[in-house]
Amino acid sequence: MQINPSILSADFANLETELMSISSADMVHVDVMDNHFVPNLTLGPAIVERLSQVSPIPLDVHLMIENPDRWAIEYAEVGAASVTFHYEAAEDPISLARQLRAAGVKAAVAIKPATRVSLIADLLQEVDMLLVMTVEPGFGGQPLLLDTLEKIAQARTLIQTSGAMVAIQVDGGVTESNIAQLSSLGADSFVAGSAVYNHPDRANQILKLRRLALAAAGQE
Repeated sequence: MQINPSILSADFANLETELMSISSADMVHVDVMDNHFVPNLTLGPAIVERLSQVSPIPLDVHLMIENPDRWAIEYAEVGAASVTFHYEAAEDPISLARQLRAAGVKAAVAIKPATRVSLIADLLQEVDMLLVMTVEPGFGGQPLLLDTLEKIAQARTLIQTSGAMVAIQVDGGVTESNIAQLSSLGADSFVAGSAVYNHPDRANQILKLRRLALAAAGQE
């Protein structure tokens, strides 16, 4: 069970300190937005490279951008440990996933709330993780969309049937009150923004979230 706090909820004026405060997490989730694929603009390769140099934990980079076929490899080259691209934006997702793995990073594919899980069936042998967006991508702090819960269970069934070793990550509205349900549906990687950064003792909050997820999956 991975807890990956999102720096979208961090203090951007003190990112190195903010990274140190979540050093007990598994990875730090870095949202890259281009104001085209989603209506928000965040950061690019130069900042990701610097974050990789000062972060105590690996970078889980989520590309919410147009033309990831062109840009994704650059994020692998500047220090990301995992690179997630959107199925809806990629021209050749299988080729892109293979390029990322060849570059030595984990490859992941994300789907928006309206995208059917069945569409990525042919990708399961090519990726290490499927990210199920539980909010419309673009902004942090949104409540989880309840009609996306069924997709997590569908994804877990599809993965088990395929025999692929693929993690399921959920991103959007993850809280103490719903992480157990998300885990029980089949998720095993959780992006948490305000659910971590709004607490003064972030290490304890990360531990609490991880324990809730483990218990729901019968692993604690």
